[in-house]
Amino acid sequence: QVQLVESGGGLVQAGGSLRLSCVASGRTFSSYNTGWFRQTPGKEREFVAAIGSASTTYYGDFVKGRFTISRDNAKNTVSLQMNSLKPEDTAVYYCAAHPGALGTTRYDYLYWGQGTQVTVSS
Repeated sequence: QVQLVESGGGLVQAGGSLRLSCVASGRTFSSYNTGWFRQTPGKEREFVAAIGSASTTYYGDFVKGRFTISRDNAKNTVSLQMNSLKPEDTAVYYCAAHPGALGTTRYDYLYWGQGTQVTVSS
């Protein structure tokens, strides 16, 4: 069992930056693939970024170089640095983890955090 707790969300103006963090419980976190997803009301949960146990990274098409995912296995933490934020980035952002293959869909992940709200004002 892995528990994930996100933090770092908030309100920011368009063009600004936020850094989301996700702290995981469990001593085997370093072997887990982790990802960030986001969701707005009435829409499907959308893939944002993922980082594998070997630090391979994937990004959603909309990211276009604005976001960077990273992990610190010593601290059981995965982070998402978000720059050049746009109002359309407003969503609840979720951290996810999975011991299996690195994936880019929500069905690829077994464990989820509770989410953190990101609001970007225009």
